[in-house]
Amino acid sequence: MPSLYTIQGSKGKDIALPAIFNTPYDAALIRRAVLAVQSTRVQAFGNKPGAGRSNTAEYIGVRGKPTMHRTINVGKARLPRLRNRRGILYGKVAAVPQAVGGPKAHAPKVLQVTEEHINAKERKKAIASAIAASINPALVKARGHRFDENVFPLLVEHSFEKMSKTKDVVDALNKLHVHDDVTKAKEQKETRAGKNKNRGKPFKKKKSVLIVTDGTKPIYKAARNLPGVEIVQVQSLNAEHLAPGTHAGRLTIWTESAIQALTKKGAELHV
Repeated sequence: MPSLYTIQGSKGKDIALPAIFNTPYDAALIRRAVLAVQSTRVQAFGNKPGAGRSNTAEYIGVRGKPTMHRTINVGKARLPRLRNRRGILYGKVAAVPQAVGGPKAHAPKVLQVTEEHINAKERKKAIASAIAASINPALVKARGHRFDENVFPLLVEHSFEKMSKTKDVVDALNKLHVHDDVTKAKEQKETRAGKNKNRGKPFKKKKSVLIVTDGTKPIYKAARNLPGVEIVQVQSLNAEHLAPGTHAGRLTIWTESAIQALTKKGAELHV
């Protein structure tokens, strides 16, 4: 039976893990679930519906109307004009491709469906499998994480969630022998190749420790600025949190309250 660790790095009481941590490892299913999550972030490329036509432009091809209220047989181009002057004849041409601010003639259309579908039961089973992989030292080591196998799995007491200062979190990570992994993530930060460095993502960053809590806690603000560290609520866990890049076995710190919440939620995920 694994033990809870204190923020000083010493062993505390033993704790029984929920059945979800015994889920068999299924790499193919985890990969499917992660790709499904990533596909939802693909930005569609195409024009906005109604672009260039959200105006008052109108074409009136009726000969029976007065000259200033028609756009036919008046010695001007037969094109739609804005109705924001004393008569339509005096309005600017709009809502056609050759007009300033008009729609594109042959704009790209969003025809491809980029979002991948995964069944609900498969998604839940993939998350359960990734949760179980987080306490498998062989899989965690295969991802290249640095940790002490004598202090594993990383289950910590409630007080870990209550830390509100970054220096306290760093001190706790040092005593749990996982701060070397954060240092490694910091050292491996590199400038992204290509033009994308000018589009808001100048750096490539590595993933480090994942901290799982129950609900919003002070540690979120205390640890969010550490390189590669992520904090997530157990209620919001998805496959990509636990298996970045489709590879399961991320170095994860489970808080005591998260384990208790997972005991309830595990009944839903364990299929």
